Amino acid sequence: MPMITLTASDGFELGAYRADPEGAPKGGIVVIQEIFGVNSHIRSICDRLAADGYVAIAPAMFDRVQPNFESGYSPEEVEKARGFIADPDWDAFLRDTEAAAAALDGTGKVGIVGFCLGGSIAFLAATRLKGFSAAVGFYGGKIAAHADEVPQCPVQLHYGSEDHGIPMSNVDTVKEKRPDVEIFVYEGAGHGFNCDERASFHPEAAKLAWGRTQAFLAANVD
Repeated sequence: MPMITLTASDGFELGAYRADPEGAPKGGIVVIQEIFGVNSHIRSICDRLAADGYVAIAPAMFDRVQPNFESGYSPEEVEKARGFIADPDWDAFLRDTEAAAAALDGTGKVGIVGFCLGGSIAFLAATRLKGFSAAVGFYGGKIAAHADEVPQCPVQLHYGSEDHGIPMSNVDTVKEKRPDVEIFVYEGAGHGFNCDERASFHPEAAKLAWGRTQAFLAANVD
C-alpha cells in the first residue's frame, strides 16, 4: 500500500494514501475521508482519480486521535467511528488538509474532493485555505452551519434526497446562502450513496454524481 507521511504546519506527522497516474499528472486532488478513515473505499477513490490522470492523496484525518484508524460500515463500526467527530477540531482537520495539498506541489492545479465528514472539510478548505482550484463535497452535513463563508474557488456539492442525517432544510439553507455553489440533489439516494461498500449505495446516483465530479475537475483543475 503506497502510504506516505505528511507534516502539518504545527509539526504533527500523519499518514496518507497516495495514488499516481501512469503518465505526467494533469493536476493533484486531495481526497478527504468519511468518518471511517482512509479505508478501502477512500483508497479506491484515489485510485479512480489516478486513472483519470491526477495525483491523489488522502490524509488520515484521525491520526491525531488514533493513528491508522480505518473501519467498515457495520452498525457497531459506525457507532465507534462517530466518536471521532463528537467534538471535531476543524482547524486541525484543515492543517492536515493543507499538508496534503502541499505534498501535491508540482503536480499542477490542486482540487479537493470529500465525502461525509470530508464533504464538510472540502467546503471549509474552499473558504479558508488558499491554493485550491476546485472543491467537491459529497453529503457534507456541516456545510449549512458554515454556509455564510465565501468559497475562494468553484464548489460543487452532492446530496441525497433520502439522507436521514442531512434534512432537505439543511440543503435549502446552503442553496439560499450560496447561490455561487453548484448543488445537486439525487432523488431516492441516502447518505453514503456513492460508496459501493455500504447498504446505502445508489448505483444510478453514484454514477451521475461521479460523472459530474469528473467534468467539474476537468474544467477547473486540468
